[in-house]
This record gives sequence, C-alpha cells and structure tokens, in this order.
Amino acid sequence: VQLQAFGGGLVQAGGSLTLSCAASGRTFSSYVMAWFRQAPGKEREFVALISSNGISTYYGDSVKGRFTISRDNAKSTVYLRMNSLEPEDTAVYYCAAVLSIAGYGLADNYDYWGQGTEVTVSS
Repeated sequence: VQLQAFGGGLVQAGGSLTLSCAASGRTFSSYVMAWFRQAPGKEREFVALISSNGISTYYGDSVKGRFTISRDNAKSTVYLRMNSLEPEDTAVYYCAAVLSIAGYGLADNYDYWGQGTEVTVSS
C-alpha cells in the first residue's frame, strides 16, 4: 500500500489542523492505520492508531483529549484532527499502516509509511 500524507502547515498555538493520509494499492480497509511524529533531534513518537474497521482508537499520552484519529474506508483515507495545538506539537507527522499490530507504539512494527507532512505551531 502506498501512503501520502498532507495537510500540514503553520498554525498558532491554540489553533487546529487536520491531517489526511490517502492510501492507494491494496485494500485499505484491511489495514490498521497510525500517525507518528518526529521533532528535530528526537525519536519518532506514536501519536494515534485506529483499527481497520474504525471501532478502536488509541492515543499517545501527550495528545489524549486534543487529537482525534478517524478513517473513511470508502475514500481510503485516514485523518488526524488536532485541536489546542501547542508549540511542542511541532514535528513532521507520518502516517503508517500494518495488517495486524502487536505493540502499536513501536514504529518498527509498521510496514508502510507515508512521506510525512510538517506541522509548525508558533507560540
């Protein structure tokens, strides 16, 4: 499956942004989808995950209550709605996919990655 993330940009602290990740190739609805982020000089960090049917979601502690992951299997797209953005959310955001996951917080467990979209939050 090929993934393309987009929707990043510059936003003021307290603002909102929605990222999208469009998939092509194999059956999107079979894949667990996730978002990770990587800030300069830091390791890639788990942000959110959504199950293949969209029923289950998981979030990293730093974004709980502020970010929402969703998917539209008919459009082969996963979204990340980010509210109450903070300067600490500044990073390159990546979408990732895997058919089945154990240890969803580990980037190494995902098979496919998008190219990343940059989010900058100004204070």
